[in-house]
Amino acid sequence: MGNMSYCRFENTANDLRDCVNAIRRGEYDELNDYAELLLKKFPEQLNRVFFVNSGSAASDLAIRIALTHTNKKGIMVVEHGYHGNTRMGIDISHYKYNHKGGKGKSEYIIESVLPDTFNGEFKQNDGTAGKQYAEQTIKKIATHKNEMACFIAEPIVGCGGQVPLAKDYLKNVYPEIRKQGGVCISDEVQVGFGRLGDYFWGYEMQEVIPDIVILGKPMGNGHPLAAVVTTEEIAASFDNGMEFFSSFGGNPVSCAIGKAVLETIQEENLQQNAKETGAHLIALFKELQKEFPIIADIRGNGLFLGVEILDHEGQPGTAFAKAIANGLRERYILVSTDGPYDNVLKIKPPLCFNKENAETLIKNIKEILKTF
Repeated sequence: MGNMSYCRFENTANDLRDCVNAIRRGEYDELNDYAELLLKKFPEQLNRVFFVNSGSAASDLAIRIALTHTNKKGIMVVEHGYHGNTRMGIDISHYKYNHKGGKGKSEYIIESVLPDTFNGEFKQNDGTAGKQYAEQTIKKIATHKNEMACFIAEPIVGCGGQVPLAKDYLKNVYPEIRKQGGVCISDEVQVGFGRLGDYFWGYEMQEVIPDIVILGKPMGNGHPLAAVVTTEEIAASFDNGMEFFSSFGGNPVSCAIGKAVLETIQEENLQQNAKETGAHLIALFKELQKEFPIIADIRGNGLFLGVEILDHEGQPGTAFAKAIANGLRERYILVSTDGPYDNVLKIKPPLCFNKENAETLIKNIKEILKTF
């Protein structure tokens, strides 16, 4: 039975009926306690939460909510974005539909260019490039006037090569989406829960507040737990008679685990650890970069970093990146690659990763680089 609650009853029909009704309504302390604790991490207006079992399910639900609330069909996505493995998730993931095996962009999808200040057209990441990229996006929005249901973006685009959105990009784009009657969705599945060090949620980097937030991965620390957080107004419009129900979303065990994760992040000061260790690791990479110029760019925040590798001619260093990742694997250190050319080392260790671990990582990368 989905959304089960613990309850006691005597051997009477009335007590049994009351217990079953409570289970059906999802009335149990774990759900309420966890929801309350989670929502304290958000601005006041983001005060409604739907629990599901995966980031993919959360993305799917977020889009469904946006389409229902706006009664529009257009969905704007960011180049190289990834939002899940459901049919809708693939439709809104440029990383999937535009790559091998993909069937191309669906008619209702509107693409915006990745605001990348390293590889992109505009480089000055002081707000200038963000505004310039936003101007391109706003022109695209204007060509789909009043069609836009939502705009969805990751604050750092993982599959694009761990690319942080250019400073102030969302600050300029969000108002234009809302002027068209659309809503703004932040996909926090990878970046959320303190991983960025300076920020608990990725959207804080851009000094914006989204209308809908998607949560997943770290939420249950390996347990299948995810959620959609939104406003009272949007949640109310979704309550239109077509019942939403997740059989196991928000069950007592999941809620207890989610609550324990939040408490552990705070008790073990893991967000601060991500900030300090991440800063240390970036500094170590910058020192390594002086000796090995194929390390072309080091980007990200906290323990969400991308290290872009270029070859000696300044072209994507796919073979070098692969050799580094494979060399580390042989040393029992797991680092993968990503980006359009698979030439970006993606470094997203557990939040308990410390400065000593960072130094071990750099030491081993240096030894591998010396063999090239």
